[in-house]
Amino acid sequence: MRVMTKSALRLLAVPLAVLGLLFGTAAPASAHAALVGSDPAQGSVVKTAPAQVRLTFSEGVLLSRDAIRVLGPDGERAETGDANDAGRGNTTAAVALRPGLGNGTYTVAWKAVSADSHPVAGAFTFSIGAPSKTSVALPTQEVGGGAVGTLYDIARYAAYLGFALLIGAAFFIGVCWPDGARTRPMRRLVATGWATMVAATILLLMLRAPYANGGTLGDAFDLGGVRDVLDTRPGAALLSRLLLLAAGAVFIAVLFGSWAKREDPVERQDLAWGLAIGGTVVSVGLAATWAMAEHASVGIQASVAMPVDIVHLLAMAVWLGGLTALLAALWGGHRVERATVRRFSRIAFGAVVTLVVTGVYQSWRQLGSWDALVSTGYGQLLLVKVGLVILLVELAWLSRRWTARLGETAVRGRAAAVAQPVAAGRKGAGGGGGDASERAGQLARQEAALAKERARKERDGDAERTGLRKSVLAEVAVAVVVLAVTTLLTGTQPGRAAEEGAAQQASAPVSEVPEPLDVRIPFDTGGTDGKGEAEVTMDPGGIAENELHLLVTAPDGRAFDVPEVQISFTLKSKKIGPIPVTLGKVDTGHWSAANVQIPVPGEWTIAVTVRTSDIDQVTRTKVVKIGS
Repeated sequence: MRVMTKSALRLLAVPLAVLGLLFGTAAPASAHAALVGSDPAQGSVVKTAPAQVRLTFSEGVLLSRDAIRVLGPDGERAETGDANDAGRGNTTAAVALRPGLGNGTYTVAWKAVSADSHPVAGAFTFSIGAPSKTSVALPTQEVGGGAVGTLYDIARYAAYLGFALLIGAAFFIGVCWPDGARTRPMRRLVATGWATMVAATILLLMLRAPYANGGTLGDAFDLGGVRDVLDTRPGAALLSRLLLLAAGAVFIAVLFGSWAKREDPVERQDLAWGLAIGGTVVSVGLAATWAMAEHASVGIQASVAMPVDIVHLLAMAVWLGGLTALLAALWGGHRVERATVRRFSRIAFGAVVTLVVTGVYQSWRQLGSWDALVSTGYGQLLLVKVGLVILLVELAWLSRRWTARLGETAVRGRAAAVAQPVAAGRKGAGGGGGDASERAGQLARQEAALAKERARKERDGDAERTGLRKSVLAEVAVAVVVLAVTTLLTGTQPGRAAEEGAAQQASAPVSEVPEPLDVRIPFDTGGTDGKGEAEVTMDPGGIAENELHLLVTAPDGRAFDVPEVQISFTLKSKKIGPIPVTLGKVDTGHWSAANVQIPVPGEWTIAVTVRTSDIDQVTRTKVVKIGS
């Protein structure tokens, strides 16, 4: 184990050193669009109503008709018309506002599809004149979430799994084990990969519209939505994948048909060249359907990142799909020569090196800093994947050790055991007559069953092959988890974009709707019935137009009238005030005033003067925060 650990670390040391160098010189970029600016700005207060709301994103976005909604304080729609691209490479979007909007706090809810095909959404507020109470809660967009999001992620995982099985198993047969084309497990494995990809791609096409727009499962059957999806880059990628899978069906038919049945070496070699060219075109094309529509297609160095992503996906499929094919062959007791296993072992090693190098480059593009490894969800998932890959490398070295110890004795013994029932069947068939023929067939079946049992015992008795089967099984089990983490990574906002979005939120002013002010000020004028309490309430309690109420109550809680009551506000820190407020009598012990303006936020001193008789009067004060 110490040797394997050192080997794994040597394998990862150089790329990790390159990763450190790259992170140290990283330039700003992103994938997954992040809102980096708006006009009006988030939390701002503007004096007059703007003509439109404009949003600026970190990358190009696709907009639906209701991509930007603006809701007034009363919850009514304030925008007019649909959201539209405002230029600069689809990185800005705008929607016009109705003329004559009143003062108050407005809520902007937006949703879009980023250039890497993932939906993003958010909301913020701005105010006209001054902040106010609003009946609108900041919406939590369900784009990419809920039951639709869960099914979409399952379909994406199934597509990756199908791709690995289809490409990896076909590669294993064509390059490492040509005789496997004549076995049922290999045919089933490749066919399962193809069928899984087809089903997953169709499901992704159906779910794409509700996934991006926050719809329901019922919307998946809306043909209009599917038609709209086909006009987008993710839709075009999925459609291209289906067309390539149709070509892949022809490849599979030839691989397990004409090529597998060819006996003439020259004809088989000629057909193999055609399969190699066709298979390469289909494989690269299928990998490109991810590269052209996901993280690799946006951000810095996209022209380099997309080919690197294609190579990364193909290396993943060759390794993980080939492992599954090898496991199926070993577990099924088929004759897999030592040369086959060693050939795949060398190819798998090259695939691992390729995965590490291309993965380091992708990590640099998506993270940009060491801090993003622990401070963002993408970085944390990436750390999990790195740990799993290191475990896979350890298991791969264990498999290589078992491969080096493989012998040929068990293989020859199994071949002889398989040959015995055939000879026995031929011998028994020469007796002539119906009974003799039936008896010969029965004996042949018995011999075949005995030979199968002997082969199983020999297989289980071969310590090297048993160890190899177990280590490969462990590799496949970990690989399944790696694919699941990879699926989550491709749907998670990369670290660069997450940090850009966090920086935008941190730099934006925060303007919350103030809480209503409620202050109780006890008083005692010293005369008869001179004790009581003055309760001052002010709604909304900010620097906008407020409605003020003052209620005078006796110690037993009942309201009572006094000859005179006054109230004023003073901001001592800025030497503003006192600002008197003219009160009007409403009811017994109840006075009020409308349109009370507080000039600036701060710690204001409220002074309440109560007169209970011609000579009994007192002024009491209390300091409260208003508008901040």
